[in-house]
Amino acid sequence: MAFLKMKELVRRSERVKSLHVHPTEPWILLSLYSGTVSIWNYESQATEKSFKVTESPVRSAKFVPSKHWIVIGSDDGYLRIYDYGTSEKVREFKAHEDFIRCVAVHPTRPCILTASDDKSVKLWDWEKDWICCRTFEGHSHYVMHLAFSPEDNDSFASASLDGCLKIWTIDSSIPKFNIEGHSKGVNFVEYYFSNADNKLYLLSGSDDCTAKVWDYETKSCVHTLEGHNHNVTAIFAHPEFPVVITGSEDKTVRVWSKVTHSLETTLDLGLGRIWAIGYIRASKQVAFACDEGTITAKIFNSGELD
Repeated sequence: MAFLKMKELVRRSERVKSLHVHPTEPWILLSLYSGTVSIWNYESQATEKSFKVTESPVRSAKFVPSKHWIVIGSDDGYLRIYDYGTSEKVREFKAHEDFIRCVAVHPTRPCILTASDDKSVKLWDWEKDWICCRTFEGHSHYVMHLAFSPEDNDSFASASLDGCLKIWTIDSSIPKFNIEGHSKGVNFVEYYFSNADNKLYLLSGSDDCTAKVWDYETKSCVHTLEGHNHNVTAIFAHPEFPVVITGSEDKTVRVWSKVTHSLETTLDLGLGRIWAIGYIRASKQVAFACDEGTITAKIFNSGELD
């Protein structure tokens, strides 16, 4: 059995739409509905830097540590890149004709993906002056989220409000396959590799108030996580504990066993709807982006002390 224990690391603010944890610095990048991005130091509990980038909501922002960049996607359809060391704007251009919902940075190549309400995903190469190398079309509704595969970095998954997951490779504009099974739109997709059975799985969160666990090889749903009473907006597979964490617009997070898929813990964070989940590896804490700010928590086995 695992449970969440809240820490006194709470940053109250306006609505936080996404977060991304820096791999080496004690920083969490927060994108805000107001059009601002902030870097929060979770050790000092202070804001390192803040950028007002647009009058439109910013729904996704990611660190690119190798370049000292922040890449930012917003509702005005623009992609913006800032140097987080100098605070200078590196680049700004119109990337989509509608909201940018998600930005995903390739693990090894000099490129990023953007997902949009214009129903497309685009691949951008910064070593080629930010040209659009490929457009991925096929979804019939907003594309909400993207995730690169941990087994093949050139493969990625997209989640859409058309209720479908699509699996692609960055070298082809035709999807490898589709996964369907949710009764409403899909907000989130994530991969995780299970050491227990040496298999790759997909996780999805939906407006049908459920999360699903998919066997990547067979493309079949192996379990449905039921319990939330509103849209499931974020999912996180913990790398050290055998648990999956889901966040929802019902203002709760839930912890599920990867082994039995049973519900282990439910917690109201007290900060409204949950929009994103991140992992602070150095402290083994989990961070949550919510309507009213950011909060961190730590997972423990039963009987384990902080």
